[in-house]
Amino acid sequence: MSTRLYEHPIFLEHIVPAGHPERPDRLRSLNIALEHPNFERLDRRKAPAAHEDAVLLAHPEEHLEFVLRSMPDKGDDSEINQLEADTYASPKTLQAIMHGVGGAMAAVDDVFSGAADNVFVAARPPGHHAEKTKAMGFCFFNNAAIAARHAQKAHGAERVAIVDWDVHHGNGTQDIFWDDPSVLFCSTHQMPLYPGTGKKDESGTHNTIVNAPLSPNTGGDHFREAFKSRILPALADFSPDLIIISAGFDAHHRDPLAQLNLTGEDFDWATGRLLEIADRSAKNRVVSLLEGGYDLEGLAESAGMHILRMMRG
Repeated sequence: MSTRLYEHPIFLEHIVPAGHPERPDRLRSLNIALEHPNFERLDRRKAPAAHEDAVLLAHPEEHLEFVLRSMPDKGDDSEINQLEADTYASPKTLQAIMHGVGGAMAAVDDVFSGAADNVFVAARPPGHHAEKTKAMGFCFFNNAAIAARHAQKAHGAERVAIVDWDVHHGNGTQDIFWDDPSVLFCSTHQMPLYPGTGKKDESGTHNTIVNAPLSPNTGGDHFREAFKSRILPALADFSPDLIIISAGFDAHHRDPLAQLNLTGEDFDWATGRLLEIADRSAKNRVVSLLEGGYDLEGLAESAGMHILRMMRG
C-alpha cells in the first residue's frame, strides 16, 4: 500500500495554557516514533493551507466569522484567548487550523487521484467536537466533516463513511451529518464521558448514525466486539466510496482523560478491518485524521501501529 503523511511545523505553534492535555508534545512524540526504520517508505509531505472558504463546506459563515474574531491579535505566545471551557487560541492557531483543514482536503485529493492509497494527517488542533455552529472540546472546525464534503463536491463521492474511535464521542460530526443519508457516521466511545452524547438510540434521521458506547474500564475485547457487531456490518451495508477515520488514541489504557483499556494492537486490528472494507468498496481509499490521545507514550505506540498497518495493508 502507498501511504502518505501530512505534517507541518505550524501545528506545534498552536499554544495552549500550561497543563492543557492537547499540547505540542503530542506531535513531537509521534515524530520520534516515526524515526523508526519501519517508516522509511512513508511519503511525508507538508500539509497545505486551505482557504478560509473551505470551512463553509461544513459550517455556516457565522461560525467561521466567530472563530476568526476569537483569534488573538498577533503577538507573543503568551497571548491566549479562551473561546469556551477548554478551547484556546494563540496567535498562530488560525494558521495551524487552516493547515489542518488543508491537509485533510489534500488527503482526499490524493486518494481519489491515486497519488496514495491512504493518508494520515498528523495535525492539531483536532476537529471532531466542532459542531455546525460551536467550537468546543479543543476543536474549532470539523476536519473530518470538511473532508467528507470535499470528497462529495470535488470528486463526486456518493457515500462517505466516517469512523470515529476516539474515546470521546464525536458529537460535532454527528451534529453535522444527522440529517444526511449520504454520510455514515460510526463511533465507538466511552460512556458516560464528555461530551455526553453518543447513546445507541441516537441514529439520525436516516439511520446513518451508528453509536457503540463502551463502559468505563472495559478493554480490547469489548471494543472489538462493538466493531464486529455494529460498526463493520453498517459499513458493509453502506458500501462507502471513501472511509475517513477520526483517529483518536485516547482509548489507550495509559491515557489520563478516560478509562478504557485499549492497546496499540487493538488500533492495529481496527485499522486492518477498515482497510478490508475499503478494499471491497472504496478502491482502498482511506483518510485518517488525528484527533485525541493525551498520553505521549500511548499516542506514539498506537498511532505508530495504525500508520504501519496502513502502509502494510
